Amino acid sequence: MPEATSTQPLTGPSVRALAERWYAALDRHDSSAEVSRLLVDEGLELRFPEGTFHGHRGFARWYGAVCRRFFDEEHTLGEVRAEIEGAEARVHVRVAWRARRWNPPAARSEWLGFHADQTWTVVPAEDGGGPLIKTYVCNALEPMPGSAAL
Repeated sequence: MPEATSTQPLTGPSVRALAERWYAALDRHDSSAEVSRLLVDEGLELRFPEGTFHGHRGFARWYGAVCRRFFDEEHTLGEVRAEIEGAEARVHVRVAWRARRWNPPAARSEWLGFHADQTWTVVPAEDGGGPLIKTYVCNALEPMPGSAAL
């Protein structure tokens, strides 16, 4: 008889750990398949400045484009505030993002720095694993002094 799996309840620390894993993976430019493990399989919606993307295919399209465009990325996680209601959490995230970008044929790359305000919906993994991102919305990007424009 197959063993039943149960979901782990969401907690503030588990949601923060998810955010830390997410940004570490983005900074390392982990493979799309690896980063996708932090996302739900069904009902995924991601709203970035580059557009709205649905599902793992949409994520892979966005992620492939930004990995080719930005390098030396560094995300510094600030606030992660989770409002947990049952099996879902609405999460407010503040993160500082720094990166470099080269626009051919420019002689030099450009430095980018932004404070991002985001809202996520996080749910527990059905297989009993940790929390997963279901919706990800970049509400606003505030440029840091000296940053090139996106």
